[in-house]
Order: sequence, then C-alpha cells, then structure tokens
Amino acid sequence: MTCDHCVRAVTEELSALDGVDGVEVDLVAGGSSRVRIRTSAPVTDDTVRAAIDEAGYRLV
Repeated sequence: MTCDHCVRAVTEELSALDGVDGVEVDLVAGGSSRVRIRTSAPVTDDTVRAAIDEAGYRLV
C-alpha cells in the first residue's frame, strides 16, 4: 500500500466482513503495512486473505 486510497480500499473490504467490528491500518508506503482487525465473531485467515486480495493487495 502506498497511500490513503489504499488504506480506504483495504479498510472497506475488511469492514464488510461478518464479525469485523474495526480495522486499523499502519501505512508503510512502499513497504509492508500492518493491518489489525477487531472481531466479535471468528473470521478465518482465508476470509481475511480473500478480502485483501479483492482490494488489490496481498497478505504476507
């Protein structure tokens, strides 16, 4: 991710998942940004990975 638009795209996709109550992104332009999600129900790694892929990024 390189900008606020990237952060919004990832936040929007993750926020749409059932059980996700909050999303925080620590942007590292040109590097690996950290994303934290708060959930009220279990969310699988595969579900998170698919949402990030849908936003146009990849989980590392």
